Parts: sequence; structure tokens; C-alpha cells
Amino acid sequence: MNIGIISDTHDNVPAVERATDLFEEEGVEVAVHCGDFVAPPVLPYFDGFELHGVLGNNDGEISGLEAGFDALGGESTLHGRFATLEFDGLSFAVLHGESKAEVEALAAAEEYDFVCYGHHHQREHTEEGRTTLLNPGAHFPTVPDEHRTVAIVDTLSESVRFRSVLE
Repeated sequence: MNIGIISDTHDNVPAVERATDLFEEEGVEVAVHCGDFVAPPVLPYFDGFELHGVLGNNDGEISGLEAGFDALGGESTLHGRFATLEFDGLSFAVLHGESKAEVEALAAAEEYDFVCYGHHHQREHTEEGRTTLLNPGAHFPTVPDEHRTVAIVDTLSESVRFRSVLE
């Protein structure tokens, strides 16, 4: 299964539209958003995906986000500030990650196969023992082009690759 990881969309509708197009091209079934949607207008673009999201520090319109997730239906869920998910036997910790120390501690504990986070607006893919630490990049207007990415996790090969939303 391919899982699309995205974060820090900050109401950037064109970036979300491009990201979801990439997810469709890649055969993504499940999308995971690491926070900072900001408001609900980006949520309809995830229609057709099972969307799991966590709240970030800029997510102020929580009732609107909850209603947007409800409208997506199916298994789509807004999990609050932290989510523990499992796909194809792989465990995922998902958080926005304002505290890099907290993110690194989760990875160092090696309790999860993947620790996915956002907030810092820089993509990252590193290994900490058995845990893959993953920041998919961001879509805030001042983010450099090389960090305007999404990540695709292939659960069968346990591999990660990045795709630019600017392609």
C-alpha cells in the first residue's frame, strides 16, 4: 500500500490540489496530514482518500475541520494532537512536532516504525534504529522549493520517496 504524507498546507489550495493529484498518480489509498491545515477549505481535495490528520499550532478553526472530516466520511479521522496508526503491520506516530526534542525522543524510543511530523517546514528522512523519522515538507509561501514536497511511503518495501508539488 502507498501512503501519502503531507503537512503544513496552510490553506494553500493549489498545493493541496497538486499533492492530491500526485497521490492519485502514485496509487495512494491513505493520506496522513501532520497538521497546520489552518481551515477547512483544503479538505474536499482529499475526497476519495482515507485521510488521517492531527492538529497543528495554526489550526484554529477546529469545529470546521471536524465538520470537514465528517463530510469526507469513511475512515477519515481528525485525531487531535497525536495519532497512533497502523497500516500493513507498520506503526505510525503522527504529530505536528513543534518540539523537535519530543519528535526525536519518539524516534529514539524505537516504539514506532515511522514517526511523521511537520511544523519545521523542512523535509526530513532519517533513520533512528528501527524507526524512520519523516517530515514530508511544507507548503507555506516562504518555504524554499526543495521543501515543497510530499512523501510517499510504500508499506511493502518500507521505502520513502519525496515528490515535489512544483513539478
